[in-house]
Amino acid sequence: MDIFQVFRDRRSIRKYKDTPVEQVKIEQILDAARLAPSWKNLQCWRFLVLTDAQKRAKLLDAFPDDNPGKKAIATAPVVIVVCGNPFESEIENNIEYFVADVSIAFEHLCLAAHALGLGTCWMGWYDEARIKKTLGIPSDIRIVGITPLGYPDQDPKPRPRKELREIAYFNEWP
Repeated sequence: MDIFQVFRDRRSIRKYKDTPVEQVKIEQILDAARLAPSWKNLQCWRFLVLTDAQKRAKLLDAFPDDNPGKKAIATAPVVIVVCGNPFESEIENNIEYFVADVSIAFEHLCLAAHALGLGTCWMGWYDEARIKKTLGIPSDIRIVGITPLGYPDQDPKPRPRKELREIAYFNEWP
């Protein structure tokens, strides 16, 4: 699939088919994330892949009931907890680069999933402490996001986007 087509077509998926995701595809997606660039090539990201239904179900208490993605977590055949180790990164200009590094890897993961016919939904509204305790994630590791992963069972609408002229400036700030 053409990379620009992937950019145009990828959408957040919140409804999944009850079809297992092949291990080879999960590994391809994780490998795409692993190849992401990072601050000083420190590669601070970590990925906890949950394929066990009981472990995925334990996550649900960490999501607010009015979170629209909670059902996606409950029904997707795979959930990936995307983490970063702040101590394997640096701070420059008051920017904690582990967040940027993990975010780039997370986006690689989402785009690779779409290219393979799978859906994702970047979720950030959860109780991090509860998830860490439930899954045994060390206290010094930060959860940057979580995504369900699976075969989409929906055809999402096109997403509105600002025009390029509204967000990109050439040679001077307007």
